[in-house]
Order: sequence, then C-alpha cells, then structure tokens
Amino acid sequence: MTILILGGTQFLGRHLVQAALDCGHRVTLFNRGQTNPELFPEIEKLRGNRDGDLRALQGRKWDAVIDTCGMASAQVRATAQLLADSVAHYTFVSSISVYRDFTQPALDESAVVEQLPAGSIEDEKNRDTYGARKALCEQAAEEAMPGRVLNVRAGLIVGPHDGSGRFLYWVRRAALGGEMLAPGHPNVPVQLIDGRDLARWIIRMAELRSVGVYNATGPASALTFHQMLEHCATAGGGPLRMTWIDDQFLLENGVTPFSELPFWLPLESHRSFFAIDCRRAFASGLVCRRLFETASDTLAWDRATGAQGQIGLKLEREKELLETWKNKCSHFEIRAKAAA
Repeated sequence: MTILILGGTQFLGRHLVQAALDCGHRVTLFNRGQTNPELFPEIEKLRGNRDGDLRALQGRKWDAVIDTCGMASAQVRATAQLLADSVAHYTFVSSISVYRDFTQPALDESAVVEQLPAGSIEDEKNRDTYGARKALCEQAAEEAMPGRVLNVRAGLIVGPHDGSGRFLYWVRRAALGGEMLAPGHPNVPVQLIDGRDLARWIIRMAELRSVGVYNATGPASALTFHQMLEHCATAGGGPLRMTWIDDQFLLENGVTPFSELPFWLPLESHRSFFAIDCRRAFASGLVCRRLFETASDTLAWDRATGAQGQIGLKLEREKELLETWKNKCSHFEIRAKAAA
C-alpha cells in the first residue's frame, strides 16, 4: 500500500512512518522540512505548506493519506479536496478535546462536540479553541471525502519522542526517588496511550479502509493515578515514597492543574476527561502495551537524548509544598488530640 503522511517527523508522525514501513508499505512524507528533516532518508519527501502551497501533491496518487497536523479546517479542507480523486482513504488525527461537556460520564463517539463561539475565527495560537477547531477539521475532511474518512479522537499520547513533557515529568521524577508529591486521590482514573500503539492501530485501520469516528486512548482496563505512578517508579528502579496531597490544598497554594502537575485535573468541569469510552477502538483491534514498558522506554529515550520539554514542579517548589502540607496535617492532629 502507498501511504501519504502529512507531517511525519515529530512524535506520532514518526511512529506512523515506522509502523507503515514495518508493515511493508511505501511511504511519502509531505511537510515543510523544518522539523527533523534528517529522519527516514530512504523515503520520498515532498515539501510544501498546509497554508497555501500544496503544489507538490498535485497529480499524484496514493492508496491512503494520514493527516497528523491539521489544526484549522481550511487546511484540512484544502488538502482533502485536492486529494479527493487521488486517494481512497483519509485518516485525520483528531482529539478527545473535541467534546463539549466533560462533566458527563463515559463519553462515547456520539457525544456533543465543541463549537467556536459566534464570530470567532480559527486562531491556531488560541489553545482555548483547540477542541472546537479539531471538530471543524473532522467535518471538513468528511465533507471533502464523504464516507472515506477515519477520524481518530486520540487521548493523551505518551512514550518515546513525546516533546510535551507530560508523562516524562512523572517518569523523570519517579526515577529520582525519595519523597514525591502525588496530587489528589490515588484512585482517580487516568487514560493515556503509547504513540507506537496508536500508530500501529491507525495503519491497520487504513489498511482495512475503516471509516467513522473512534475514541482512541487507553488502556483497555481501568488505570488509576496511583497505578500510573507505580509503573513509573518501577521503571525508574529507585526507592520512591508517594505523599498524596489534597486537591484543595494544591489549588489554594497556587499549583496549576495539568501544567505544573501533568495529568492532574481536579476541576469538576473536567472530571470525565480521563474516563472516555473507547470500546469501539478496542473492538476494532487497538492493543495497548504494558504501561511499565512505555515508562521504561520513555526513560531510556530521555537518558539517551537528553530530551527537552520538561514541565511540572521544580524540586524546590515540590519540597516547599510537601513541608507546608505536613505542617498543616500536624496542626490538625494536635488540634484533634486536644479536642479529644
């Protein structure tokens, strides 16, 4: 099979290329040539720009296209319209962020998606409109190639080459050992998916020319925050003691959810973000590897490359919060004993 991948040299894209090559497919990349241009020297590379220069795609044919980098509907519409007569199948990598209401439990593919406020434009720099823009991109692809589009609503993608630093924060911190601040409650659910597993499944779905909308995150069975951190600790190999700190205390002390403590979403408005219904994807063949393997490989990649993208609490700030929390707990214990 011949596959055109739009992007293909960053995180998920490079895993898609590798998965396609491993399956014996012939791959062509289309991108600007600005990010990791040295990757995959053996495959064809076309240069252009999603915002207006698609000339390199004209007059060419492929069996399938995988769009990893569409961030505005105009980009996706222009590309899909140009390729409508040149490819049989279009995969658009979307996001679970398309959903409007994360207070609802077990969101499946039929849930209502976000919309841009009236009069708004699709500003790629506005993170608040990310979900609405991805929803518009899905619609644009389907309108251009009706009945031939696979929309993959991915969750948080992790593993080697993830430049976001989200999962990497916990892997690095667990490897340091000692006392570690763990946010909220240990039994809060978490969902994530290794980019290699997602890529392998997407290639398989393209081979089958599967269409429609699929939520795609994991694992298949329930995963708690505590279990995720345990896997990170096991991969790190050092002695680690987790101290779980109350959501309200962290918020009152100015800790920013998700950015300073990745995967931590205490807000009621996001209580179902890590409880997405992905049964359709797993029924279609999505398989997730053990999280320990993902954590181990992420740590090995980090140590080999000195990966950038570190986010999260600084060690000094973590220590300060831990000490303040212990003082508060000790104060309450003294008052409780006095009252007794």
